[in-house]
Amino acid sequence: MENTKQTKYPAKSTNIHTLAKIAVLSAVAVVVMMFKFPLPFAPSFYKLDFSEIPALIGGFAIGPMAAVAIEGLKNLLNLLIDGTTTAGIGELSNFLHGCAMVLPAALLYRRSKSKKTAVIGLTVGTVTRTAVSAVLNAFVLLPAYAYFMKMDISAFVGMGTKINAAITDLPTLVMFAVVPFNLLKGVLVSVITLLSYKYISPLLKK
Repeated sequence: MENTKQTKYPAKSTNIHTLAKIAVLSAVAVVVMMFKFPLPFAPSFYKLDFSEIPALIGGFAIGPMAAVAIEGLKNLLNLLIDGTTTAGIGELSNFLHGCAMVLPAALLYRRSKSKKTAVIGLTVGTVTRTAVSAVLNAFVLLPAYAYFMKMDISAFVGMGTKINAAITDLPTLVMFAVVPFNLLKGVLVSVITLLSYKYISPLLKK
């Protein structure tokens, strides 16, 4: 009976250690999320940040569900710290787009932990993120944002037209702004993750 009780403690300790890692990576992601900037080919409400990197590192080192948890905690903490100017649509968008990238990448990497699989996972994650973002922006996020902010979608299109004359309606806004934005973000996040993971991952194993 005594031995049975003793075997439970290492598992509990491991769970606490894992939760601590997720909490730390979420906090890092919040800090990274504060540094965001617009890109010249997209309207200013699309801002680039690198907060998916801690979630990807957590996903590779701990597991897919850790990546999703970091994405969720990151946006919740950011909401509590900075509030929202988008009726929560921006935070929801960040969470969904982030999960669309980190979850497939972490799932593939878990099957075979190698650099080749990491590259494949990040590539699949980038493509998935871009496709999901295109669909969500066209049919859910932009219409919802327009509704809650009492704006017309044509206002978003107009912001895009000022940057790129080829943007004339919602489909072209998605094609010439949303898609390249997410592709570029996915590539940059992937490269930085690949370069930094081997240096950071040993710290997460302690």
